[in-house]
Amino acid sequence: MKRDMAQTVSRIVGVPNEIKTHESRVAMTPVGVEELTRGGHKVLIQAGAGQGSGISDDQYRQNGAEIVPSAADVWGAADLIVKVKEPMPVEWPHMRSGQVIFTFFHFAAEEALMRAVMDSGASAVAYETIKDAQGRLPLLTPMSEVAGRMSIQEGAKFLERPFEGRGILLGGVPGVLPANVVILGGGVVGANAAKVAAGIGANVTILDVNLDRLRYLDDVFPQNVTTLYSDRHNILDSISRADLLIGAVLIPGARAPHLIRREDLKRMPHRAVIIDVAIDQGGCMETSRPTTHSQPTYIIDDIVHYCVTNMPGAVGRTSTYALTNVTLPYVLQLARKGLDQAMAGNPALRHGLNIHQHRVTNPAVAETFGLECAIA
Repeated sequence: MKRDMAQTVSRIVGVPNEIKTHESRVAMTPVGVEELTRGGHKVLIQAGAGQGSGISDDQYRQNGAEIVPSAADVWGAADLIVKVKEPMPVEWPHMRSGQVIFTFFHFAAEEALMRAVMDSGASAVAYETIKDAQGRLPLLTPMSEVAGRMSIQEGAKFLERPFEGRGILLGGVPGVLPANVVILGGGVVGANAAKVAAGIGANVTILDVNLDRLRYLDDVFPQNVTTLYSDRHNILDSISRADLLIGAVLIPGARAPHLIRREDLKRMPHRAVIIDVAIDQGGCMETSRPTTHSQPTYIIDDIVHYCVTNMPGAVGRTSTYALTNVTLPYVLQLARKGLDQAMAGNPALRHGLNIHQHRVTNPAVAETFGLECAIA
């Protein structure tokens, strides 16, 4: 009886504008608004939130949303905040005790954000650590697919001479060798990067420590993709020929390991390009630091580095629909049941809980900062 009562509670769900630099995604589409309002919930959308994804305020309004003028109106009223990117410093004062925030957090890469959420008393449910019964990361997967495919698109661009790259065409032409693309990590990002690079005609090498994964990739990819066990010697040998190096390493919830040290850059060809997709988790290159779409690259030791922390934000419409396809079922559960009941009914959400009642509840985040991990 108690569970039925929890399911009938009406909640206020808020969607503020994304204010990270050049972030054009939005956390909810009109169909999400319709589903929530049909369930008896109130949805507050900040004016202009969907503009970067081609969704107008009228479209939201027609499906039952209330359009409010400011972020403060959203944060101040909503029980459940649904976002795409982590709250920025100007948003931290809006967070409050008892509020549930559902978004990408990547706490391991930003201690100040973690401390701010802990101090606020809000509950942080992170897209990137929700794990299903098969051990997959369903909310991270679509953005990893986008980022993986974009990594080759961006890498091809920044290899061009006007962008200070080597002046190499990834696929080559008859009589001229194609580029060498090296991918560190054979997960979703790495596989999608390899798919695009191989389709263009580049020579691709994927390195990973999971031999079963390498066997699978070897079976499904064409002959211009080589799989290689990831150890220090194989990495150094591979990057010595890499025109384009993709960092696609992921340890869920934890900071990415530095697989490439600064001294390793001297082994790479002049003006090779690094695309560090792992930058959201701190980056897997020692020389990586976060960049933006407006200033995406910098050069260290004659190597071009691209470390944009919200790559999928550049293709907002595609990314918004890909992301909300997988987040909406969880939003509906959180709205209908509340955090505790939703986690009880869906263990995947328990994996997603990173901070609750001023304490860290994710083991990887706690280990990163030497904190005690509370049991949610």
